[in-house]
Amino acid sequence: MRVPPFSRYRPLMRMTAVFVLGMIAGCVVYNGVFHLSYNALWLNNQELQLQLHQNEEDIKTLKKYSKRQTVIKEIKVRAEESDKGPDEASLKVMLQKLGDELEVLRGRDVFNIDEYSKMTRIMLNQKVYSVREKEYTVQVKTMLVMEGVLQVWVQIRMHVPA
Repeated sequence: MRVPPFSRYRPLMRMTAVFVLGMIAGCVVYNGVFHLSYNALWLNNQELQLQLHQNEEDIKTLKKYSKRQTVIKEIKVRAEESDKGPDEASLKVMLQKLGDELEVLRGRDVFNIDEYSKMTRIMLNQKVYSVREKEYTVQVKTMLVMEGVLQVWVQIRMHVPA
């Protein structure tokens, strides 16, 4: 029995190897594009869920206090830009947690905002939150009430243990 020479099949092996490497490279590129688009979609979904939650709470409050003009009807929490701040997904979770903690101010009289601001600063000053296995500290920078809307600006940084 005669064994054929392998030198005849070398070009075919090279073409097969190049084809397989091209398939692998294509899979890697497609997977990267898929994950980038999925991450953008997930972040958008998180933002929309946060807005939905906040709008549902605002609707309840507006129905409850529609006759009274001097109460806090809406609460908006805004984060200041920080170099050591959280990523987008963690930021959205943090803002939702802060909004939930500030719900106690909803329905309160706006003329007593001084005592509420002191209470809020004491309650949230240097508070540590754990989000996505990282710890962040929150510091209230500014509180503003105008036309029944309480706006709170906070600074969020990575927690540095003392």
